[in-house]
Amino acid sequence: MEQNRTISADVCAAERDGAAEYEAVIGLEVHVELKTGRKIFCSCRPKFGDEPNTAVCPVCLGMPGALPVLSDEAVSLAVRAGLALGCTINRVSWFDRKNYYYPDLPKGYQITQLERPVCVGGAVPIETRAGKREIPLLRIHMEEDAGKLIHRGDETLIDYNRAGVPLIEIVSEPELRTPEEAKAYLNSLRRILSYAGVSDCRMNEGSLRCDVNVSVRPRGSSEYGIKCEIKNVNSVNYVGRALEEEIARQTALLRAGEEVEAQTRRFNEDTGKTEKMRVKEAFIDYRYFTEPNLPAVELTDEWMRDVKDAMPPLPDEAARTLTERFGVKGENAALLTSSVFVTEYFTACAEACGSDAERAAMENLFVGELLEGIDPDAVGAVVPVSPSALAGAAGLFAEGKIVSGNAKKLVRLLAEAEDGTLTREDAVLFAERENLLKLADPDALMPFVRDAVAASPRAVADYGRGKTAALKQILGQVMRATGGRADPILAEKMILGTVEDLNEK
Repeated sequence: MEQNRTISADVCAAERDGAAEYEAVIGLEVHVELKTGRKIFCSCRPKFGDEPNTAVCPVCLGMPGALPVLSDEAVSLAVRAGLALGCTINRVSWFDRKNYYYPDLPKGYQITQLERPVCVGGAVPIETRAGKREIPLLRIHMEEDAGKLIHRGDETLIDYNRAGVPLIEIVSEPELRTPEEAKAYLNSLRRILSYAGVSDCRMNEGSLRCDVNVSVRPRGSSEYGIKCEIKNVNSVNYVGRALEEEIARQTALLRAGEEVEAQTRRFNEDTGKTEKMRVKEAFIDYRYFTEPNLPAVELTDEWMRDVKDAMPPLPDEAARTLTERFGVKGENAALLTSSVFVTEYFTACAEACGSDAERAAMENLFVGELLEGIDPDAVGAVVPVSPSALAGAAGLFAEGKIVSGNAKKLVRLLAEAEDGTLTREDAVLFAERENLLKLADPDALMPFVRDAVAASPRAVADYGRGKTAALKQILGQVMRATGGRADPILAEKMILGTVEDLNEK
């Protein structure tokens, strides 16, 4: 049944608010670019942002007579992903041809794995407001990427740089039920794969893309509904939004007594809606058969030992170490194990701190001011602030010599000036030079207090009528006048004494 019928925004909103009789069944197919030095079947070395069609050769362009040669590194990383996710590794696997004709697929078929994937089973741990649970995986298989279509007005250009880029496709069981769970799944998967060194997982560069499969059924039913697939969603937030809209669309159709058609859809980022691309293909349309130009992949005991020996600790293990060693708690421990580089950098900073109070101050500054700007794939790069300099800034805050806002400003200044050699002493010099140290001398602070009280007769009168919160207005003026340097506790005491003297007169 052709469905061009538009479900109104009001109807969709009503479904989101009142569809307790229905539930969604969600499965994700996540395509992850492996962090290798070459494509999966040839020696081309594409980089994101290369000029179109400059990282290509007869093999990845599908020229007649050009034969694929499997990358050992791609197999190693695929197995590493399986080990990190608790999969069973098939010691013998092989490749298949998936036949379909589309301009971005130069050979007219894709080399993938169907009958015997490299990994089966496993699970991805998630945590949502409903608690913790594990989402089981069906399989992880290796395959090659296709090219990229670039639409410009009435013409379409093709960039084959990505053709042949090594991918793993991680297929979940249809055990997700809400957009929140789907987002938690992707965040957890990204964290594990990035930490394990499998991929940089940069969704904005296409190294992690998600196909979302979703159907809706009456709550309590064991039968699956008609599934639609939303292709190539490239951000965690977009996955959540796409699911919200598609669940609402399908629910509205069911409540209106209509059928859901099996479709391949896309998420329109501008409208926030999903849109029909085509009727969904059937399995038989792909005419799979075993790839004749590649032998089976056989993993020896020695090879498996080498892969396991090269595995870094997984992020949950690293988080427990941070908690046990430095007292890092909960959410911060997860943030600080987003990549091996971040964990190692934070550990170096924590070791540079001289006390628990200084370490706690450093942790807050690290998470609040540095973490968001760190490239999670920046192993070997210059750190934003040297561990010694960051410890110096944290020490000033822990000792009460600088207020929170100025401690953050100091970290930003150190990051701008960092050349890899800044020390704890440099942090103190920066704070002194920029007048960031706390103003805690009563004699130096009193002129600011008197001026703020004199400029606030209404607040003084309000305090006299019992409105103690009025003093906060005067404190704010003192903080602004001193550039945030005033010791807020001392300033508040001095304001209180000054105002009470005035009211007594």
